[in-house]
Amino acid sequence: MKIRLLLVDALNLIRRVYAAQPGEDGPERVQGSLESTLGSLRRALRECGPTHAVIVFEGEGPGWRHERYPGYKAGRAPMPEALKSGLPEYQTAFLEEGIVSLSFPGVEADDVIATLASKVALREGEAVILSTDRTFLQMLSDRIEVRDHFRQRDLDRAFVIEKYGVAPEQFVDFLALCGESTNNIKGVPGIGAKTAARLLQEFGTLEHLLSVAETLKGRPGDALRKHAEDVLLAKTLVILQTDLELGLNLKSFRLALPPPTRR
Repeated sequence: MKIRLLLVDALNLIRRVYAAQPGEDGPERVQGSLESTLGSLRRALRECGPTHAVIVFEGEGPGWRHERYPGYKAGRAPMPEALKSGLPEYQTAFLEEGIVSLSFPGVEADDVIATLASKVALREGEAVILSTDRTFLQMLSDRIEVRDHFRQRDLDRAFVIEKYGVAPEQFVDFLALCGESTNNIKGVPGIGAKTAARLLQEFGTLEHLLSVAETLKGRPGDALRKHAEDVLLAKTLVILQTDLELGLNLKSFRLALPPPTRR
């Protein structure tokens, strides 16, 4: 049986559902959010038809990106205390649905998800990443999908090209140039999304672009020459790790029931 692994970006799902719940922060809102999250998870299982599934949480403590760039994720709104206290209830409920939750200290969920997706793809299986985090678009391939659960659509190659003007394999360079505000990664001052896309359409890669920066006229050329080290750091921060040694066995993620029919 071919493996089809559903990888759920836990806090991306939970926090968005929680934000949509009415009422003040507190146990009642957490409980309402939990029920809605379980409903969303069940729908994802029906729509994606996985054979295996796992829910990945953020690891406690700072990771290597914070060490390289102290401003990483600065300015993010903290998680509501009631929700933070209630996360163990979510993990228990997910396990009752037959889905394991996991996290690793000092390791971001994005890197765990990217590693698991890559390992499944190398084994000629398929992976579906359930998240609205656009950094996952760099992972798109014939065997790795990204699914926006809330809009019920696959964020495929055509979507990336239409929305951002670059191919998935250029998406890391795109974010390095124009920045990734969710994680407080600045990019190159004065280069926005449209300019980043235009430059990559013309020059292909960030490395090629930097190699010809001395010949570029105008503000983009000036900015690239001045911020060459900054943009390379940004690229390092944006790239997801796909080779972590996690010590996991995919058998742990096998779903008890046969996969439902895909949409």
